Amino acid sequence: MRLLALITARGGSKRVPGKNIRPLGGAPLLVWSVRAVNGVPEICDTLVSTDSAEIAQVARDGGALVPWLRPPELSTDFASSADVCLHALNWYESVAGAVDGLLLLQPTSPFRSRDTIIRGIELFRSHERRPVIGVSPAASHPLWCFRVEGDELRPFLDGERHIRSQDLPAAFVLNGSFYLVTPQQLRARGAFYHADAVPLVSEDPAEGIDIDTEWDWLLAQAVASARGAVLR
Repeated sequence: MRLLALITARGGSKRVPGKNIRPLGGAPLLVWSVRAVNGVPEICDTLVSTDSAEIAQVARDGGALVPWLRPPELSTDFASSADVCLHALNWYESVAGAVDGLLLLQPTSPFRSRDTIIRGIELFRSHERRPVIGVSPAASHPLWCFRVEGDELRPFLDGERHIRSQDLPAAFVLNGSFYLVTPQQLRARGAFYHADAVPLVSEDPAEGIDIDTEWDWLLAQAVASARGAVLR
């Protein structure tokens, strides 16, 4: 099985400036994702799609394939992740041949483990190549969430509120760490998620960290420091 690993790393992050190449545990953030798939037999290449020459050079230095800079029309706040992925996938298959799957690794999820990646690939294989998407237990259960209407609180979902936490049905959120789909599915659906998606459940809270704010960055730094997770 041939899988293309794709890391999307646009420049110009507003909430966490320079996050994709900001050092974490001794290495630029996106390099954590590059090295996570090093040596995984099914991965034929690890390609980085970016619009930034600086990010491109950091990615190349980290061992990734960066054959071009992403076109401007795919580098705006309105460009969809699927369109960015299809641009990279179409180019790769045109020069290197067909692949069996596209594995999207968002660089903002640095703590996904190699074991989790291998487990996700095995789910893809054993479930007849249905999409596989990484999820983590929800930090706040939907039945305990509220919305604000004017000056009043309203339950976000209908249902019993007074339930012990251990009696709540399990709830999960997409954690951004792992998306694996066939080229045919991505082209036909224009999305990674579909009703037939297979969940790749990560119980490790660190694997659920998706760096989007400075607070997330501080949390990632704390985890890297506490675990001695240093990339050299």
